Amino acid sequence: MRRLVRRWGRELAPVEFAVEDVPEVDPWSEGPVPLGQTVPGEDGRSVRIVVFRRPVEARAKGEQELGRLIRDLLVEEIADLLGLSPESVDPSYDSPDD
Repeated sequence: MRRLVRRWGRELAPVEFAVEDVPEVDPWSEGPVPLGQTVPGEDGRSVRIVVFRRPVEARAKGEQELGRLIRDLLVEEIADLLGLSPESVDPSYDSPDD
């Protein structure tokens, strides 16, 4: 996150970041459980980027993979929010190295 804030601090200043245990999901929905989501700002609230802790932990196989998964998830959400490609938000996106 520090690297992203250094590069995109002005654009990310109004954005809140949060961690929640699990997403609210319709029990009859099909498909994978989301790892995160961007919640639009409404009624004067800030845009929120939420990471869902338990699904992320369940998907990762070890601490190193957990860190990369969270990094890539945040980069994807920020890229979507800014209308950019993930690689332009963070050149290390989807790479095995931190």
